[in-house]
Amino acid sequence: MKEFSLGQRLHIDFPLLFVILALCVIGLAVIYSAGGQDINLVYRQAIKLSIAIMGMLIIAQLPITEIARWSSCLYLFSIILLIVVIFYGDVGKGAQRWLDLKVFRFQPSEIVKLSVPIMIAYFLANKTLPPESSSVIAVCIIIAIPVLLIAKQPDLGTALLVAAAGFSVLFVAGISWRLLILMGILAAAATPILWYVMHDYQKRRVLFFLNPENDPLNAGYHIIQSKIAIGSGGLYGKGWLNGTQSRLEFLPERSTDFIFAVYCEEFGMLGVLLLLCIYLFIISRGLYIAINAQNNFGRLLASGLTLTFFVYIFVNMGMVIGQLPVVGVPLPLISHGGTSMVTLMAGFGVIMAIHRHKRFLSF
Repeated sequence: MKEFSLGQRLHIDFPLLFVILALCVIGLAVIYSAGGQDINLVYRQAIKLSIAIMGMLIIAQLPITEIARWSSCLYLFSIILLIVVIFYGDVGKGAQRWLDLKVFRFQPSEIVKLSVPIMIAYFLANKTLPPESSSVIAVCIIIAIPVLLIAKQPDLGTALLVAAAGFSVLFVAGISWRLLILMGILAAAATPILWYVMHDYQKRRVLFFLNPENDPLNAGYHIIQSKIAIGSGGLYGKGWLNGTQSRLEFLPERSTDFIFAVYCEEFGMLGVLLLLCIYLFIISRGLYIAINAQNNFGRLLASGLTLTFFVYIFVNMGMVIGQLPVVGVPLPLISHGGTSMVTLMAGFGVIMAIHRHKRFLSF
């Protein structure tokens, strides 16, 4: 009872917090191994992680009504940042995705991963649920604007994640199956247009993800080395710090996008099952909080953020095992990175705010 009261006073969901911290510790251990046992890499990640956790705890203190009231401003602000990136963005790895503020550099597209589901949840909260066709069209426009701006950077992976975040809220709002089928048909019809506007390297990723052996030294290299690492882990794994694919530097992007392959090689199938159980607990807890939310806004937002977290996991693991094209999506709370970590923790802070603030006033 004391722990529950403390959690209420601090607006923190301790079961969710403890599991998130445990997953972050696992991430630091894997980063140390994947990064060639570079302790400085772990220190830098630990600093970013500390900032992200502080941000999560601060956001958890915000009244959920205030998050709802500021949803439109946050959405417009994120759109403005995406437009600024087009003209003044910092170029890195062939893409113009970053804003350099001299003190630090960040990707505005990460903010959109939060602003889009918050905006859609606010828009649908006072509408008739399941949403009518006019509301669905409006939501699609809300999603399409940032998705097109992000795709122009180009960053197809993040654009797809933003779209998934928006449609996750729309899905839990109870969109009819007829509209879902119609949207699926329209998406399929738009595929040739998408293919036409895709960059050459993006087309190569799509062409070679099912048969990477056709280009083993270029487009298929990532997937081939990743599969070798995963398969060599076996049931029990080779042990922490004993992964050969990462230690001998055969595996590219081993501390970021392909860190799951490093984890599989070192901890094997049993380690993967443990990791999946941890992820399953986080997702279950998020959905539990969504079910018990006091308002449509809280239910829609908590469900949407939780499903978006699931999409992160699904896309990264599918990419690493060769079942999805390589789109540059990190493994949540495990991969090395700063902006994406802060965004994820902010999302969990919002979920905690929904759960712990029991008084939900009308907005």
